[in-house]
Amino acid sequence: MESPPPKFALPVDSEHKATEFRLFSVAAPHMRAFHLSWVSFFACFVSSFAAAPLVPVIRDNLNLTSTDIGNAGIASVSGAVFARVAMGSACDLFGPRLASASLILLTAPAVFCSSIASSPTSFLLVRFFTGFSLATFVSTQFWMSSMFSAPVVGTANGVAGGWGNLGGGATQLIMPLVFGVIRDIGAVKFTAWRIAFFIPALFQTLSAFAVLIFGQDMPDGNFHGLKKSGEKAKDKFSWVFYYGFTNYRGWILALTYGYCFGVELAVDNIIAEYFYDRFNLNLSTAGIIAASFGLANLFSRPGGGILSDIVAKRFGMRGRLWTLWVVQTLGGVFCIILGQVGSLSGSIIVMVAFSVFVQAACGLTFGVVPFVSRRSLGVVSGMTGGGGNVGAVVTQLIFFRGSKYSKQTGITLMGIMIICCTLPLFLIYFPQWGGMFCGPSKKANATEAEYYLSEWKSNEKEKGFHQASLKFSENSVSERGGKVDSVTRPSDETSPANV
Repeated sequence: MESPPPKFALPVDSEHKATEFRLFSVAAPHMRAFHLSWVSFFACFVSSFAAAPLVPVIRDNLNLTSTDIGNAGIASVSGAVFARVAMGSACDLFGPRLASASLILLTAPAVFCSSIASSPTSFLLVRFFTGFSLATFVSTQFWMSSMFSAPVVGTANGVAGGWGNLGGGATQLIMPLVFGVIRDIGAVKFTAWRIAFFIPALFQTLSAFAVLIFGQDMPDGNFHGLKKSGEKAKDKFSWVFYYGFTNYRGWILALTYGYCFGVELAVDNIIAEYFYDRFNLNLSTAGIIAASFGLANLFSRPGGGILSDIVAKRFGMRGRLWTLWVVQTLGGVFCIILGQVGSLSGSIIVMVAFSVFVQAACGLTFGVVPFVSRRSLGVVSGMTGGGGNVGAVVTQLIFFRGSKYSKQTGITLMGIMIICCTLPLFLIYFPQWGGMFCGPSKKANATEAEYYLSEWKSNEKEKGFHQASLKFSENSVSERGGKVDSVTRPSDETSPANV
């Protein structure tokens, strides 16, 4: 029996997803899930990049060469490649609450262990295992896509992702500060950096318990309870995985995300050292400048998500794709310029412009991702998120490992790579909405329902497993955009709504 409708603080659609995004509300379940997801993701980001601003001290203590530092940077983002894909599947099967809290608790010991690293190898290993926690990004985006409706999903994904990524900038300020305080209390330099790691480790652990205690997977309850009561079908992992992996749109978005988010991760690892060495700055000044790159996430990535939703109201999915391409390509242009600028003030200005565009592109990417697949949302989110980490690993391996290229040459070449790797967006096409250069298919069956129900076999439909996809398809008609809203296609009247 259905409970009475007004049980949510926010207006909702037929799937009980919120149709409004109220940033300063903590109303359960929608806005509470939002705040829990970004805070826990923020904590993981702080931990994963806690070592970066302290590298000038750690390298003296552990006798690290520039290759050791490069390898540790690569290790910190490579662990999450596999973890993100696995996290997507875990979200589809167990729900974002359990999946994210488990991973955060499993990686917290690695952060505590950073304080006992005693060699280049042990330093690399703790950074590698700590980096697994960055996969909480996937649960963050999955959770937001489960809680917020099509018109605001880009905004919810953008703000949650952006404020989480903020940890990458915040840690550049927090860690030198914590280190300074501990050293002033009386610890020697080489002990102070070790004690400093207890702060991010503790923060990360507490955030996991908050998610477990206060979070809820879906608007109507947790996965376990919904499956028990029969409201949510027990899905087969093999099919969820199959429909995610065989959707070519997910692979293209994984590549382009590798060159917005991946680049952001690579820069998080090198930027403090770049300013420290190139302009002879002291540790805290280099940290503050480096932090401004990550801190732009406060508004740039959310701005990308909001822009995606605004453009979609008028131009639908095609607008989302065009805006993503333009913004990410401009990010590449600023990246090329950053490598060429020789003055400190010029470098800072260009770096901030570069960070705004490259982070807005991340928000725009996850304005598209929720529409690629309904059944395999987690897998597609995981593939795209994993692509971000692959991009970071490849970029650091090619341009920032050892001394083959100077940092400035590496940054310029990275910009060229961003522009090239964004071009495949031209190939993304949705039969019901079109692509960047073509309109929607003229076939009578090119509808939202047809697209999302094609992920279910007829025997599964007989059992009613496809109901959530059906509701989602009705709620995503808005992706046709304002221009085509007035023209109903003949297929609409015969939409298979009652399959």
